[in-house]
Amino acid sequence: MVGAKRSGVGAAKLIMRYGGKPFVTDSASGKALQEFLDVLEENKIEFETGQHTERALNCALMIISPGVPSNAEIIKSARAKNIKIISELELAASVCKGIVIAITGTNGKTTTTSLCGHVFNTCGKKTYLAGNIGYAFSEIAHDVKEDEFVALEVSSFQLDLIENFKPKVAMILNITPDHLNRYENKIENYIQSKMLIYKNQDEKDFLILNKDNDTLMNSMTPHKSKSYYFSLSETLGNGTYNSGEDIFFNKDSQLKFSCKVSDINLVGEHNTANAMAVITAAKIFDLDNDKIIKALRTFEGVEHRLEFVREIEGVKYINDSKATNVDSVWYALKGLPGQIFLILGGQDKGNDYNQIRPLVLEKVIKIYAIGSSADKVFNFFHRDIKVEVKQTMEDVIHAANLEARHGDIVLLSPACASFDMYDNYEHRGRVFKEAVNNL
Repeated sequence: MVGAKRSGVGAAKLIMRYGGKPFVTDSASGKALQEFLDVLEENKIEFETGQHTERALNCALMIISPGVPSNAEIIKSARAKNIKIISELELAASVCKGIVIAITGTNGKTTTTSLCGHVFNTCGKKTYLAGNIGYAFSEIAHDVKEDEFVALEVSSFQLDLIENFKPKVAMILNITPDHLNRYENKIENYIQSKMLIYKNQDEKDFLILNKDNDTLMNSMTPHKSKSYYFSLSETLGNGTYNSGEDIFFNKDSQLKFSCKVSDINLVGEHNTANAMAVITAAKIFDLDNDKIIKALRTFEGVEHRLEFVREIEGVKYINDSKATNVDSVWYALKGLPGQIFLILGGQDKGNDYNQIRPLVLEKVIKIYAIGSSADKVFNFFHRDIKVEVKQTMEDVIHAANLEARHGDIVLLSPACASFDMYDNYEHRGRVFKEAVNNL
């Protein structure tokens, strides 16, 4: 197993459960991995940290965690030795007997996966949350019964190394440029990875697609599965669409479900689209309409995704730390009312800020630039708007507390990865929330 965090540990335990002898390797230091190493030690699973030694190549099968780049030296070395390489996703899928709803896309995966689990569980269908959310898929794959569901968040990195992965429902929410630093700066390579989610599906399977996303629709390849769509603007014969204040689902041009947009307890058009994707999945399995609406009304959202933290003297503080690309920030700015103090920056992934420039000029009062890309953010925006570089999140919150006025929003939506300053986006979001709650 390459990678000693959640997915790697889950895969190692699963291998051992089926009689294999796992060995886990991670190039990170032991201190950064301690909570996961404790689990390995408890289960008497051998591991190494700080480097990948020759021992890591003494294997019949190499399983790759999603955080490991596909061009990592350890993978190149394994290929040179003709070692079979698969993703943790492939391993878990090979033993899972349940009904898998696999959800991918550049943005909205976590919210949509969480909502999917909430809707299906509310409708009486036992559903696990797994993948990049909840449990690692390999942690729960063995336990899922044939009549139970898995709402599975799937990244392009996980799809890169599949062979037989075949979800009952595959969902592609959208495709916009992201992670291009991992795909030789070619969006074509990134798109190709996303399309792998349905490559093994057959006539008994289902594919749910965003009709409004031109990049997605123009990139589709021939497939055997039955297609359903969702759209904010187009009436659909097979799928879910928005018409004014109402949402409708048609199957073979017959109305099977309707609700109000206001029934969706989430902010923004992008979340309306995410909810429509979930409604489509729910109606594929003919779940109860009233229970679907109840679930939409009671869904509380996802931590670190447009998460309301606190209001102080009329100023709202919102944690959108999971916005690790420019497209996510566009949705955040589009969906929020009022004037915004925007916290932007981190580990850059080749961002082009032209996409959000019009919305920034319309809605943002000031930008606080943070992290290793702070200079890039400053250089792009400072001619048009106030930009101030800050060293820590605490510095940002202290300044915003002094400058923001009643009705303003302080928004952490950084458009960047977090690894220059934090362990991950969750850590960044927690630091933001702690700073706000300390005011």
